[in-house]
Amino acid sequence: MKKKWQKIQPQHIILTLILIIAFLAGALVVSLTPRETYATPKIAANNPYIIADIAEEVGPAVVYIETTYKASSQQSRRRTFGDSFFDFFFDDFFFPFQQPPQPGQSVGSGFIISEDGYTITNYHVVDNADKITVTLRGKDKYEAEIKWADANLDLAIIKIKDAKNLPVAKMGDSDETRVGEWVIAIGNPYQLDHTVTTGVLSAKGREIRIPDSQGRVRTYPNLMQTDAAINPGNSGGPLLNLKGEVIGINTAVNAQAQGIGFAIPINAIKDIVAELLDTGKVSRPYLGIYYQAIDKELADYLELGDTKGVLIRSVIKDTAADEAGLEAGDVILEINRQKIEKLDDVQKIISGLKVGEEATFLVQRKGKLMTVKVKIGEKPQIIN
Repeated sequence: MKKKWQKIQPQHIILTLILIIAFLAGALVVSLTPRETYATPKIAANNPYIIADIAEEVGPAVVYIETTYKASSQQSRRRTFGDSFFDFFFDDFFFPFQQPPQPGQSVGSGFIISEDGYTITNYHVVDNADKITVTLRGKDKYEAEIKWADANLDLAIIKIKDAKNLPVAKMGDSDETRVGEWVIAIGNPYQLDHTVTTGVLSAKGREIRIPDSQGRVRTYPNLMQTDAAINPGNSGGPLLNLKGEVIGINTAVNAQAQGIGFAIPINAIKDIVAELLDTGKVSRPYLGIYYQAIDKELADYLELGDTKGVLIRSVIKDTAADEAGLEAGDVILEINRQKIEKLDDVQKIISGLKVGEEATFLVQRKGKLMTVKVKIGEKPQIIN
């Protein structure tokens, strides 16, 4: 019996071809669709103009700072250090007015943190200033005055006079930052106002040692390292995350290398800002000494026996330490029975005390142990 074949209708053939074409087209679209990868920040993929948007939003809060000073007061800043490591930072950047626009002037950056004109910058930008002039993005100029400053932190807060309704930069949380995240620097390098550069957060917890204007070597710990371009004049400007929040204050760059700049974490000053805006002053415990760690060589030289504690190098006159009788050459072993194992321990313990509180110091003086009672003082508003 012969098998009957059914005739295929033309409409069936057309329908089948349509389905095959639709399937192949769908597969092609899927194969060409880019897959999301962790290497591409989602925020940048969604908005390729994110950096431009942040610069436009935060830029008005970034200011150009000019200071005038007596030339004689700055002479010690010129090349007075033969150590190449210090020249590495000191001469090439840390004080950006090594090559000032004219004698008796220095320049830097800052960012506004309150509508009435409180502004954060670096201490070295306004150090010894006789006059401070702040220029906003619209070229409006105002005079300003120092409200709080600490050379040990290289931070200062100035107040723009007769200002109101000013744009404000939002502060973020530097503790939440991650190495490798994108960052943005805005400042006024070489008087080129509101220059925007980008990079990544290269590292956290960096430490550099730099001589100040008096020749004392200051240690700046816990700095943020970035490869965003930072140049003379950027000092005091903000380092931003991709949320447009300030996570650091640009402060120094290694001018003999490419892509090595440093910023102070914003969390180092957030509590100070809050207190200053709330009360008009900053009250912090203060001892009034310069001290250093003890290595084996120093311990042997001073016949200390071991490297425990920290050595007091000098005592500042009329401070809590001076009034209590602490002396240069004393080795601090304990404060309130808390052992001093490393350099940072002294500051950590003192910062946890209240102004006016009495603390007991165990010190070694000329080979003998003794206790000294110290009534903790209040830190001056301007520490130089």
